[in-house]
Amino acid sequence: MIELYTAATPNGHKISIALEELGLAYNVHHLSLSKNEQKEPEYLKLNPNGRIPTIIDRENDDFVVFESGAILMYLAEKTGKLLSSDPKERSREIQWLMFQMGGIGPMMGQANVWFRYWDETYQPAIDRYQNEVKRLFGVMDGHLNGREYLAKELSIADIANWAWVRIYDWSGVPIDDFPHLTAWLDRLDQRPAFQIGIKTPPSEYEQKAKEEDFIKGARNMLLK
Repeated sequence: MIELYTAATPNGHKISIALEELGLAYNVHHLSLSKNEQKEPEYLKLNPNGRIPTIIDRENDDFVVFESGAILMYLAEKTGKLLSSDPKERSREIQWLMFQMGGIGPMMGQANVWFRYWDETYQPAIDRYQNEVKRLFGVMDGHLNGREYLAKELSIADIANWAWVRIYDWSGVPIDDFPHLTAWLDRLDQRPAFQIGIKTPPSEYEQKAKEEDFIKGARNMLLK
């Protein structure tokens, strides 16, 4: 049994998707980021960085793993799935995992902050991070031309990148010019494990989108 401490973010959803794909039993401990539950002393004993996600593997002497990329690798190695045993293919999968950890995640995260969350608009910062996200999407689009997955088979690299790229519009970056990336997003979206994973817990991004739609609808009604 895996104890999963998580929240409704792309990094959290990486792990719930992986657990579903791997068929591992797990318990969800949903931390409220708005209440800073990830900074509580008991949680900091598990993850001194005070971030999500974190897992405890009850089958392995209550071994604790934090950092989403490290958790994905741990789970893949534990099960022998989603990470190739062939050294070259394994390296390719890890390269694309690191591409997400060092590029897609940080740049989309910054784009989200500057585009969505500041009360004041600072266009140079928005342009900087949105343009970098577009560049990274272009890298993925070119690589996915003629490929179903980022490597030969579905791997933790696909899970990690998909959990972030799927919220492209939250970063304000359209993907109309990236047909291969779009097809990859849609292909993975059809997998039951991915659908369950992004609802464990329910996505804050989708909830915010629903809230925005509600607000727009209410405003439109008031203007009629």
